[in-house]
Amino acid sequence: MVKSMTAYARQEEKILSGSISMEMRSVNHRFLEMNIKMPDELRALEMTLRERIKAAIKRGKLDISLRLQLHPGEHEALHFNRELAEQLAKTLHDIDKLIYNAAPVNAVDILNWPGVMDSTIIDPKLIKEALHSLLDRTMDSLLADKHREGQALQQMISQRVTQMRAILVQLRTQMPKFIELQKERLEQKLQQISIELDSERLEQEMVYIAQKADVAEELDRLDTHLDEIERSLSSEDAIGRRLDFLMQELNREANTLGSKSIAADMTRASVEMKVLIEQMREQIQNIE
Repeated sequence: MVKSMTAYARQEEKILSGSISMEMRSVNHRFLEMNIKMPDELRALEMTLRERIKAAIKRGKLDISLRLQLHPGEHEALHFNRELAEQLAKTLHDIDKLIYNAAPVNAVDILNWPGVMDSTIIDPKLIKEALHSLLDRTMDSLLADKHREGQALQQMISQRVTQMRAILVQLRTQMPKFIELQKERLEQKLQQISIELDSERLEQEMVYIAQKADVAEELDRLDTHLDEIERSLSSEDAIGRRLDFLMQELNREANTLGSKSIAADMTRASVEMKVLIEQMREQIQNIE
């Protein structure tokens, strides 16, 4: 299934004392690049997040933002670090003995010291489970967005493939006529310059023209590349790079077709195919 590299998703997970929210933005990129912004309380889980994302997404630039909001309830008891408070009190008492006329330190000063009071204790196991659940839901939403846009891209590419096949069928049908017209033009030019060629020599010249204008191999290769595009579109793997390579091959064959043109219709067909190839190439840049 075709997946676009452009997508957006946002989800939120409730926890006992607050919530965790995750926002993911994805745009096209040659490789997989992740930029994760997250609070320090969740930093230990960053590698786990990266590994889980790599398993689901192969290409694209991902901007991931995590927010942790804690809302302790009124019923939640304050946590008092008695051991740290005793160490601080003893240290302050010792310093008082060294400093003349030291400023008094009250209980509030000790309570304001980092780590003495903590109204919220985060359970690491609870946070990890909540974060994994949040990531799964956010990834599901992101992948659904990628698939929706991918379906639109697939439809557009399939339409262009169908149009190119119609052009190839038309060229194969018209090639005998093009050769005959080229033969008539050659005979007319010979008559204008009053040069007579025996039928054998004329036939040799026509064989040479036919060989020079033979585009059967180019038409066959174009058909083969179109078959491969359709096969790739039904694949579950990341196909963006492969499709981009196939566009290069299609363009090469279309150019060769134009260089061998012996009729205006052949030139026109080559130009039309190159336009269709360029239209596909622009959209393929967004495919994972």
